[in-house]
Amino acid sequence: MHAAPPILTCAASHAFESAWFAGNEEREWAAMQQAGRAVADALLTDFRELGAYPSAARVLVLAGKGHNTADALIAANRLHDLHPSVRIEVCFVFGERSLRTLAHRAWRDLARVAHRARQPLIGAYDVVLDGVFGYQFRPPLSPSLSAILAEVNALPIRLRAAVDLPSGLDATDAFRADFTYATGIVKTPLLDLPNAGRIRYLDLGFFNPPASTAHSADLLNSAVHERVLTPTVLSPLRQLRASASDKRSYGHLLIVGGSRTYPGAILMSVLAALRSGVGLVTAFAPESLVAAFAARAPEAMWIGWPETPNGNLALEGSYLLRDKLPRASALLIGPGLGLEPESLALAQDIVAQASLPLVIDADALQPAIVTAGTAVRILTPHAGEYARIATVISPAFITIQKGPLTRVRTGTMTYHSFYGGPVLARGGSGDLLAGLTAGLLAQSPSDALGAATRGTIWHGLAADTLAQTHGQVAVTATQLLDFLPLVLRS
Repeated sequence: MHAAPPILTCAASHAFESAWFAGNEEREWAAMQQAGRAVADALLTDFRELGAYPSAARVLVLAGKGHNTADALIAANRLHDLHPSVRIEVCFVFGERSLRTLAHRAWRDLARVAHRARQPLIGAYDVVLDGVFGYQFRPPLSPSLSAILAEVNALPIRLRAAVDLPSGLDATDAFRADFTYATGIVKTPLLDLPNAGRIRYLDLGFFNPPASTAHSADLLNSAVHERVLTPTVLSPLRQLRASASDKRSYGHLLIVGGSRTYPGAILMSVLAALRSGVGLVTAFAPESLVAAFAARAPEAMWIGWPETPNGNLALEGSYLLRDKLPRASALLIGPGLGLEPESLALAQDIVAQASLPLVIDADALQPAIVTAGTAVRILTPHAGEYARIATVISPAFITIQKGPLTRVRTGTMTYHSFYGGPVLARGGSGDLLAGLTAGLLAQSPSDALGAATRGTIWHGLAADTLAQTHGQVAVTATQLLDFLPLVLRS
């Protein structure tokens, strides 16, 4: 897997940047220009979830004194360059004279097109960009700044963005962001701030060879246990496939699940697996459902499984799976399985006997099931499922812990994905992730961590693209599948 940038404490970030810039103001200024432009571009991309960016948008910049302020002012300047009719207002919370050298330089470049905000602040804004404090902020907020931030938080604003960290961190009147743009380094406080909104990592090249210094290389190779997942993990999927290949070259995935109670879950997992690039998919579902499923996804091989009276998978169907296992490369179990004891006993028996790598999802995420057998496994729990199995998760397992911030955990390492967002807060999203990840695992059964990280990022990026194209509300989970090709080709 490609090296993932480290997530650092504020103190470690300060030490890194001090060594990286070594007091060279021109190098700092170049990095600020890069950061400010990246913030503006990311903001415009994220704004698409609301619709088209208004050509005459009203933008408020909250300016402090130092580097974050410079980044925010440079971002505002780029917004103006791209949308010359935008109205930019700057609120100097400590006064204009407090600006440090590079922040003053950024203001000098912006002042030709910007206005000083009048106070009290009134009216609605399309964007507010918080650049008051960076990682060197030490609480508490002063009463005057608390008042300003409380005033801003109460305004009608379409998108609220913070540079690096929301000012005030988690104080009562701290800035409440919809997005926080982490420039160069993600700082550890950001992972737990309820007011940070969605996190975007803006890569400034600090950890990208050959630009890396020895210090950044040390951090990449050190025992930093929190890291950022980036789209570079998808690089293997963006290459030409071998011309002398056939469907058997790309793995054979088996999927076991479904019930009359939850009929759609296994179908969605199959549809996602078929988009993963896997060569073959064989799905085992309740026999009363397979005819309809085969009509919806004819590319998969559907095998009807004997049912219990309640419409769940019955123990007596085990022989169907045993016949297919020798020719398969990965197995997904759980989507739509239900909680009938006979089906859970079946799942436990399958996992205990399996020798090929597994993805265990949904109702199969039970302590007795996830700990059965010795095969390599990826677990895909949401918060409730994670609480159910947390005490039995082995360091050998790979866990995709789904949530507003998705974490891929293995051993002592945690990889964070900042893609996805509220558009995934709907039934079926997890079934798609399970199928996509399992399809990738079938193609690379010896690289379960790679399959987990690629599935997580691909799923999240497709969700972001879906939201940027159609918004967050009037969409369905399966629409995400149509954006998987676009992610790879962008």
